[in-house]
Amino acid sequence: MRTAIRKIGNSQGVLIPKPLLAEAGLEAQVDMVVENGALILRPARASQPRAGWAEAARALAEAGDDALLWPEFANAEDAEFEW
Repeated sequence: MRTAIRKIGNSQGVLIPKPLLAEAGLEAQVDMVVENGALILRPARASQPRAGWAEAARALAEAGDDALLWPEFANAEDAEFEW
């Protein structure tokens, strides 16, 4: 399908027919990127930047792979520090 790029305020845009939006699963928000010279729209991912961390930590613990990478250490002046 060919469509025109239209002026929308100070920007430009295209009108996307409702059937195409439905077929692509696009709703109120999308993630937009340029890949290999093409503009790609994808359904917006949930904004949960730490999603899955708890499960990953649990899996590490079960595998016994959750040891500290650096041993605990302190600065020489820490004993004199008042909180």
